[in-house]
Amino acid sequence: MPKKKSEHYVNNKEFLEALIVYREKVENAKENELPKPRITNYLGECFLKIATHLSYKPNFVNYMFREDMISDGIENCVQYIYNFDPAKSRNPFAYFTQIVHYAFLRRIQKEKKQLDIKTKIIEKTGYDEVMTVDDSAMSGSSSDYNTIKDNIVYKTNR
Repeated sequence: MPKKKSEHYVNNKEFLEALIVYREKVENAKENELPKPRITNYLGECFLKIATHLSYKPNFVNYMFREDMISDGIENCVQYIYNFDPAKSRNPFAYFTQIVHYAFLRRIQKEKKQLDIKTKIIEKTGYDEVMTVDDSAMSGSSSDYNTIKDNIVYKTNR
């Protein structure tokens, strides 16, 4: 039985052609002093597919803010679409995958900073003021509260 040829979720040749056509439209708009044209739906779908598939990689899949990562990746692709030069490279898939990858890394750094700020606020304010224990709501046990408090103390003492 012959091996089935795997199909890629983004066809690199069609993607390259769409980028070349878009680049020509942008250059025509510049010459005629018109605003930049909108990117096509096909290009937008390619950016979405690249970002979504990259978010399923093991190093990105477990983050709670995956949707934000995908949005940042697409935003950066649209922002830097004109920087892709078909004369230098015939592989737009790799170019935009790198853009999305670095957008993901930047988002992770932003979220880590926010988490550090939250922990410092909790530490300075005091645990009792931020986290009050309501035994009636917690079925008579404050073990969850103690676990959270111990984790924060552990992280701040590192």
